[in-house]
Amino acid sequence: MAAKSNSYLDQVVAQQAELEEDLRPGFARSAPAPVAAGAPSPRGALAKRAARVGQTREHTPQGPVDVRVTGFWRWQTVLVPPNAFVVHTRRGAAEPLHIGLGVSFRFNPATDSYLVVPGAIQTILINAYCICRELQGVLVQGYVQWIIDDFATAYRKLDFSDPEDPMRLVNVQLREQAEAAIKDKVSTMAVRDVLSDKQPIIEELTARLRTVAEGAGEAGARGDRGLGLSIVTVQIKEAVVSSNTLWENLQKPYRSEQNRVARLAELEAQEAVSTREAAAGRAAEERRIENDRELADLRARNDAARFDRESAERLRRTAREHDVDREVADLAQQTALHALRLERDKHAEQLENARLQQELRRLQLEAELALAQAKTRAAHEAALLELERERVGIDNANARTDTTVQAQLIETLPAIVRDLPAPTELKSVQIGGDTTGLAGLVAQLSEIVAAVRHSPQS
Repeated sequence: MAAKSNSYLDQVVAQQAELEEDLRPGFARSAPAPVAAGAPSPRGALAKRAARVGQTREHTPQGPVDVRVTGFWRWQTVLVPPNAFVVHTRRGAAEPLHIGLGVSFRFNPATDSYLVVPGAIQTILINAYCICRELQGVLVQGYVQWIIDDFATAYRKLDFSDPEDPMRLVNVQLREQAEAAIKDKVSTMAVRDVLSDKQPIIEELTARLRTVAEGAGEAGARGDRGLGLSIVTVQIKEAVVSSNTLWENLQKPYRSEQNRVARLAELEAQEAVSTREAAAGRAAEERRIENDRELADLRARNDAARFDRESAERLRRTAREHDVDREVADLAQQTALHALRLERDKHAEQLENARLQQELRRLQLEAELALAQAKTRAAHEAALLELERERVGIDNANARTDTTVQAQLIETLPAIVRDLPAPTELKSVQIGGDTTGLAGLVAQLSEIVAAVRHSPQS
């Protein structure tokens, strides 16, 4: 029967191999060392932890400092950024020629050497797998921020030789010291204390790191024991119990208590709700009964008022019908009387029209008679006038003298001359003898007319 594998031992072995790889200088690091035959291969939680460590535990390389070198051969100049520390040494010189923050200098590759280190704050992520006082696994996560305080001391005691990340080895060393301090402190604490109060861990970790980094001994003295570093802050982000069963068991009392409180509160709420519902139901029922009673009274009052209105309306309609009948009878009587009056007026008008027609006929007859009499009288008078004219003409003809005839002829001469044609030749006629007599004058005129008629113009 195969023995059960020890997962905690697997984690420790994997962390040790990873630490050895991290502590190697940058130029000596190579591919990960193969796992020895017979060594347990990390699987399951260990593989996940290794992948997680590969993502979080490795310090992110910041790359080399952006240092510019100008010039050529022995006359070069090194330009250092203002946020980077530099130390410049020369062959045969016991002390550095230049040391400080952002110091630029002339450089001779044959005799000089220099080291540039970033001066920014560094952050170390910590994942410490610890064993508490109850021998239970706890994962404590935190971070440490530090900065170079005394570069003259730091460059002598720390390894900044990694060309890719000068701070890598320092971060690895501080991280291991921080994990060791956390494990020492957690081993003296109970699981509940680790989960509920992280301040003791922070204080212990801060004190140890400052003792190592800043060299703070008794009475706060600083000496060669320090590394020239300054711890900016130490924080514990989270503490997680490795065992799911233990974590659930730790939560059960609180959850049970909270379930009990919640259940009691729920029962109290249900009881209160039931009481309120009963009271509300009783009040609703009372309101419904009161509303029904009020509605019944209102319906009765409405029915009585409707009956009164209907009775009054029936009486009003009956009276109105009698009034209408009486008005209709009066109107019929008036209509009959008016018809009789109209008939009487019609007969009177017909009689008057007949009388007027007779009178008109009489007047027409009288007018015709008067017209006939007037015509007869006018005809008689015209006949008498004609007779009188004939008599007068005869008398005038009988009484006409030569002088009258000559005068009439002279009056008609212009008309006769006007009617005559224009003469083409002139002929003279001598009228002799006695022209006083009517017969002689007529004879002369006759001759003149005959001469004119026989002229070529006629």
